[in-house]
Amino acid sequence: MFVDRVKIFVRGGDGGRGCVSFRREPYVPRGGPDGGNGGEGGSVFLHAVSHQNTLLPLRYHTEYRAERGEHGGPSNRTGARGADILISVPPGTMASDEATEDKLGEVLSEGERLLLVRGGRGGKGNRAFLSNQNRAPREAEPGGEGEERWLRLDLRLIADAGLLGFPNAGKSTLLSRLSAARPKIGDYPFTTLSPVLGVVEEGDDGFVLADIPGIIEGAHQGSGLGLQFLRHVERTRALVHVVDASGTSGRDPVADLRAVREEVRHWDATLLARPQIVVATKRDAVCGPDPLPALEEEARGLGLEVRPVSSVTGEGLPDLKRSLGRLVREAAAGRPLESHP
Repeated sequence: MFVDRVKIFVRGGDGGRGCVSFRREPYVPRGGPDGGNGGEGGSVFLHAVSHQNTLLPLRYHTEYRAERGEHGGPSNRTGARGADILISVPPGTMASDEATEDKLGEVLSEGERLLLVRGGRGGKGNRAFLSNQNRAPREAEPGGEGEERWLRLDLRLIADAGLLGFPNAGKSTLLSRLSAARPKIGDYPFTTLSPVLGVVEEGDDGFVLADIPGIIEGAHQGSGLGLQFLRHVERTRALVHVVDASGTSGRDPVADLRAVREEVRHWDATLLARPQIVVATKRDAVCGPDPLPALEEEARGLGLEVRPVSSVTGEGLPDLKRSLGRLVREAAAGRPLESHP
C-alpha cells in the first residue's frame, strides 16, 4: 500500500536531574560539593533512507518518544545523554506542525536528517552552585522537559521526469516499456492509484521516471485523485505530457494537453517553466482522421517537442528515450528542485 501522508506524535526525552552530593573520604574534611549534572534528553530526527518509498510503516506506529537523560551522580559524575530516535522516511518527506501548519523542513537525499523536537537539558548538580558566598550548596536543578508536538508528514516523490496525463492515456504501459517497473495496467480509468517509479537506462546513464496517477479537470480543487497526487509533480525536474493520439477513444489530444497544463498551472504556475515534452501514445491504433498534426501545431505554439510512440509495437520508443534523456540533462543543468509549501 502506498501512503504519502501521516500524522505522528513526537517527544524529546526529559533531561536528568542534577545531584546533591558532598565528597566524603577519610582524611579529607569538608570535601565540598561533588554532585554532577544530569544528562540531556534524546532528540527525535527525521532520517531519509532511499530503500523506503512509502510512509506506510508510520501509519501503524504513530508515537515516538526519545530516551530521557540519566540523573547526575556523586563524584561529579554527569548523567548519560538519552538516546536519539531516528524516524526512517523516504527522501522527499516534509514535516509540518499539525497545530500551526508551520513547515519544519524536509529531507531530500539519502542519510539527510531533520531535527523534529529537542530533548530537555540536563539539570545542574550542586557542584555548579559552589561560590565564595555559598561553600556548601544544597541545591540542584531538575532536568528540563523535552519538546513535544503533533506533526504531519507529507511525501513528495523525487523523480527526474513525471508522466502527466488523463486516466487511460497510456502512461503506465509507457513506463513499463521504458523501464523495469511493472505498474498495474488495465483498459479503464484510474488503473494507477499510486505513483510508480521506474529507472530508465539511456546510454551509459539512467534517470528516474514517475507515473503520476491520472489527473482530470478540477484536480487542483480535489476532483478525482488530484489533491492526493498533484503535489508529486513538484518533485519532478521535467514534465512529460502523455496524450492519447489514436483518435479512437473519443478524446481530443489538444484539449487534453491544454486541460492538464491548466491543472498544473492552477496548482503551481512555476512548474510550467520546467522542461517539458509531449508524448503522443497509441499510434498503432490510429483510425479515421489523424489527430497528430493538430497536436503538433498546438505543441509548436507552446515551444514543446512532440514524440509519437506506440507502447504496443515499440514504434518511437528509442527516439523518445533519447529525447527524455536530453530533457532530464537539460533540467539537471538548471536549478535544483525547490521546496513548495
